[in-house]
Amino acid sequence: MITDAAGIPLAVTLTGGNRNDVTQLLPLIDAIPQVRGVRGRPRKRPRRIYADRGYDHDKYRRLVRARGITPHIAHRGAGHGSGLGKHRWYVERTIAWLHAFKKLRLRTERRADIHQALISLACSVICLRQLILN
Repeated sequence: MITDAAGIPLAVTLTGGNRNDVTQLLPLIDAIPQVRGVRGRPRKRPRRIYADRGYDHDKYRRLVRARGITPHIAHRGAGHGSGLGKHRWYVERTIAWLHAFKKLRLRTERRADIHQALISLACSVICLRQLILN
């Protein structure tokens, strides 16, 4: 899952439980919609990606840099306190919001398309709630 600075989900992909997360990094980056900003041509990619230790592979760092994105990924074996937590908590909070929907907390759906639809519906409700609050 990729979120913006407010914690609004931008892109969510669904994979099997036995797949390594890092294999979905590039398809997830490709799924990000255009980033709005100042006037002019909208950015197609974010400037930075923040990720935890599960994404610490030199191959993927190079591929992310080749796309013009600066990766901020915690290194394995390094002590805690890298400072990435102040950016990663947006994703963790959004996952907690998704877990407020009981069907998403415990996956009871066998079909992936139905589960993906429920995730999309939950993300829409989260966005609506954020719009109402702001």
